[in-house]
Amino acid sequence: MRILSFLFVLISFNIFAQTENNQIVYSFPKVKSSITMPVTIPLSEISNMINASVKDLIFQDDSYTDNDNDQFKVKVWKTRPIRLVGDANQNIAIEVPLKIWAEKGIGTLGVYTYQETTFETVMYFKTALNFKNNWTVSTFTQPMGFKWIKKPVLDFGRIKIPITSIVESSLKEQQYKFCKTIDEQMASQLNFQQYAVLAWNAFSQPFNISEEYNTWLKITPINVNITQLKFYGNQIDTNIGIDIFSETFTGTKPEASQPARAMMNFNFIPLLADKFVLQTTANIPFSEATNIAKKSFLNKEFDIRDSKVKITDIKVYGEANRIMIEADTEGYVKGTAFISGIPVYDEIKKKIILSDTKFKLKTSNFLQKLATSLFKGKIVKMIEDEYGIPTDEIEDSSKKSIEEAFNKEYYKGLKISGKVFNLKPSKILLNDFGITAVIDTNANLRFTLKGF
Repeated sequence: MRILSFLFVLISFNIFAQTENNQIVYSFPKVKSSITMPVTIPLSEISNMINASVKDLIFQDDSYTDNDNDQFKVKVWKTRPIRLVGDANQNIAIEVPLKIWAEKGIGTLGVYTYQETTFETVMYFKTALNFKNNWTVSTFTQPMGFKWIKKPVLDFGRIKIPITSIVESSLKEQQYKFCKTIDEQMASQLNFQQYAVLAWNAFSQPFNISEEYNTWLKITPINVNITQLKFYGNQIDTNIGIDIFSETFTGTKPEASQPARAMMNFNFIPLLADKFVLQTTANIPFSEATNIAKKSFLNKEFDIRDSKVKITDIKVYGEANRIMIEADTEGYVKGTAFISGIPVYDEIKKKIILSDTKFKLKTSNFLQKLATSLFKGKIVKMIEDEYGIPTDEIEDSSKKSIEEAFNKEYYKGLKISGKVFNLKPSKILLNDFGITAVIDTNANLRFTLKGF
């Protein structure tokens, strides 16, 4: 099974490289957050389980002489599928429609006259359902009596004998046995441990969020929280919250987490939100940031006091908490300009840009104060206006990939459906390798068990 109100609890930096087929895998901040999803269990699914386990012929008494020689035979069938309805008291009402054939003998000294009759009734039960934190379900089923559609009567012509009490006596006995059958079948069929393991392991598989940049998102579940079951007319609802670590990798697909063989116990909590914010990371190596700068500025010329300045080389790297752009120039100003700034996300431009820019010039030429000021103003404004690392493609591809992962049937009958409402960077971090954007993904998920 692959689901919630989000806390950005921890960012830890684990930057390392792994080599596989001479390809490098870079990992970036491991972000702890949570996924929340409502879970719907249609009562029709539980009803299907019960109907599949309970044969049409529920009870049969073929002996005239048992039960103190009662001279009575009876057969009881289901006339249509057993029906389940949730009630306001967290119970399931079970309705079993029955057809009953009965035959009764009247006589003395071993000489009997037999008459048969067929009639219908409805048998009622009440089941209290308890979802245990080891992913199993226990139930306690109690009989809730009968409703006669037509009371059974044996017609011997002049003598008409009501046999309601005789039939009810047998049915009550069988009803208590039927309660045990219901509880046994529910305990057997509603064991979600195996489904939870399958979903957990499937959800732990890394998935590609950018083919162009060969970027992978790996989600590692940590623990599970669940709200108490709520019963409605045709379904059981609950919310599942999965605390996770999400990691982003570039390069070769990372290995999946060690597969789980059994699910850990979950925790019951009173409330979980329907929507959540999943925090992932997108990463831009400084080599890529340098390429973007070269495409924008390499060999670019601009005027200073009727002369030309040309950018001959440029590179981008990190220094403390700032991005450093180092530009070599020739012409009126021959030297190296250092423009640094704090990276921030511009939501309008959909780019990572520089703020709080600072300038430093290293040159062997002696420049007048005015010329230096003009050069600074030109190159800094150009960098501020034109340099930026676009994130729109990362955002679009991430949204598409996450929605694909959120809309799958990971195992027959266990279906996840979800939608990403918006996705945007919230924090920009620097490390030795490059720039990391922590991306907030506002989404919702729904988990439905159907046809399992």
